[in-house]
Amino acid sequence: MPNFLLVPIGTKTGLTSISLAWLRALQQIGRKPAYFKPVAHTPLDASGTEAATHFAAELFLLDPPQPLSLSTVEAMIAANNDDDLIELMVANFNRAAAADHDVMIIEGVVPDSERRYLADKNAKIAASINARVVLVADAKDASPQQMAEAVHLAWQEYADSQTEAAGFILNKYNGTLPIADYTAAVLGALAAAGSTHLPCLGVIPFAPEQSARRMLDVARHLQAEVLRGHDFLSSSRVREIVVAGRSATHMHDRFKPGALIVAPGDREDIMMAAALKTLSGVPLAGLVLTCNSLPSEPLQSIVAPALQDRIPVLLTDKDTFQTAYELAQQAAHVPHDDPERMEAMVDFVAEHLDWAALCRDMDKPSRLRLSPPAFRFRVMEQARAAAKRIVLPEGTEPRTIEAAAICHQKGIAHCILLGKPAEVFAVALNHGIDIPADVEIVDPDTVRGRYVDAMVALRQHKGLTPGLAEKQLEDTVVLGTMMLATDEVDGLVSGAIHTTANTIRPALQLIKTAPGASLVSSVFFMLMPEQVLVYGDCAVNPDPSAEELADIAIQSADSARAFGIDPKVAMISYSTGVSGSGSEVEKVKTATELARAKRPDLLIDGPLQYDAASVPSVGRQKAPDSPVAGQATVFVFPDLNTGNTTYKAVQRSANVLSVGPMLQGLNKPVNDLSRGALVDDIVYTIALTAIQAVQMAQQRCIDSGGSDCLA
Repeated sequence: MPNFLLVPIGTKTGLTSISLAWLRALQQIGRKPAYFKPVAHTPLDASGTEAATHFAAELFLLDPPQPLSLSTVEAMIAANNDDDLIELMVANFNRAAAADHDVMIIEGVVPDSERRYLADKNAKIAASINARVVLVADAKDASPQQMAEAVHLAWQEYADSQTEAAGFILNKYNGTLPIADYTAAVLGALAAAGSTHLPCLGVIPFAPEQSARRMLDVARHLQAEVLRGHDFLSSSRVREIVVAGRSATHMHDRFKPGALIVAPGDREDIMMAAALKTLSGVPLAGLVLTCNSLPSEPLQSIVAPALQDRIPVLLTDKDTFQTAYELAQQAAHVPHDDPERMEAMVDFVAEHLDWAALCRDMDKPSRLRLSPPAFRFRVMEQARAAAKRIVLPEGTEPRTIEAAAICHQKGIAHCILLGKPAEVFAVALNHGIDIPADVEIVDPDTVRGRYVDAMVALRQHKGLTPGLAEKQLEDTVVLGTMMLATDEVDGLVSGAIHTTANTIRPALQLIKTAPGASLVSSVFFMLMPEQVLVYGDCAVNPDPSAEELADIAIQSADSARAFGIDPKVAMISYSTGVSGSGSEVEKVKTATELARAKRPDLLIDGPLQYDAASVPSVGRQKAPDSPVAGQATVFVFPDLNTGNTTYKAVQRSANVLSVGPMLQGLNKPVNDLSRGALVDDIVYTIALTAIQAVQMAQQRCIDSGGSDCLA
């Protein structure tokens, strides 16, 4: 069972974000990592919380022991108890190692100018727990030669010991060379210095936007009084600090989304400019009024309606220069109560780690454990490989635009936004969204006419005329569905501002159900703490018959298997086995028998109560002979009322991420969104749609005996 000790070269290397990102990377490839931090880098807060171990628990559901405080370490070293200190660290390590895991990540000790006595502790820890060392350096704009020298010299502390090097990671790279060229140059310089055994495990580019502080952090740091916007202190993030040194007419272009405006309260031109920008839809991060100066009462009455208490406004008695200086000196550490910021940083860093290098010489897991990070990783990798075109009919909706931009930046799919380009760009500008050049924007008015004949051909048996078709095509969902029907795109995602019926109806009319499918249903992928479960049907069919419920079970099992989940299907009811009776129980019993008869290759059992299906001890008690009870991965609910209520209760009460709904049973992929969908929800749905497009094309090929296969 390998142990890896991440050791910083110098200070401010971002060691915690690198350590946690490695946890994420390992989980994504199916490993079960544990985490250990011997010494707290910074003093504990008033509640005794250490941020890194807190995030390990919150983001990865681990339970690492608390690190030793700096005061404890200093006291033991001052008392000449250095050996006792290492033994105490090893004891804590053994407590962390007691967890169920197959690899251990240890975040090393960070020495600084005031605590040089910590410099040799990493070598002692590595030797004591037989850990392989990963060196972590702050690359910034260092030349390849300079970086190689730093890595080579840092390794000399371990070269004479039995410690093995795992490699090095370069963080915050901000140079001009492409990352691949920079990496090759550093490795070349290391080889020239004789360090050919040190592989590069990743180069992470400098990305300050991934670690934007909250207005809450600004208020704490400045010890400022909060005048307005209390409810938005935690959600408003600072992307740029703008010090009002000139008049508003010369600075209005700096008032961008995420800008924190710093100015004395008597700068009425700045206050007015901020209010006007807010009214125009620009989401400023907030205002800091300096010199303990407030705007005049008349001005406050003018700007207050514009700010609407949505923009945090702080007041400090420091002057503008001192305020700007203190903001520039604010520590980059992520507070323990800001998991969103740490998660964004962890995901960003994990994306830039070298997967092949991380896995080299590491024991392979006995089986791929599909944890939520592994599921997300698999979905994104499969979507990238699919390289599909996905149409987004709600092309002027802000969340949809941002999701399309993310999909293009990450190569998840080629998105087509339906909307007038000027309106799309205006919405993007007001929400601080940078639309990549390769995002395709299609003006519905310019293309609508070319789908009229094709739509009439599909619906003429229903009396559709060209005039009616052109009228229906004014609905962008219908237009997008016709683009899918004519194979101009591979999938469609809608629902952020449309109902489920608005999304599904055109698909049923124009795309139709797949061969052998009696209905369209849906599944949610529920990313539980330990594994991913499938819930169906929670979005489409209000009261399915027994025959329909059997088909939903089969569709859901096939969807689970397609995404790497071993399907063990539980047909959910308020009764387990023969313990209850009634028409609803009988429906589930019949559905179970029908599904088993249609697909004897699947593990399907029911009726089962939810606890009997999901909890091993309850399953053994209530259904001891069931092959599914206590270990179900696919939960099929008897009706929409039960399914939708259950999925939302689990999602909200357990703080579980749910991906979906993903529609199943259509001939081509069309997927619906919740109208409360977050940007990440839309991104994952686009990725699922791209993967479905590949799977459906493969199925059409099989069903046609090869005649409908792509070359």
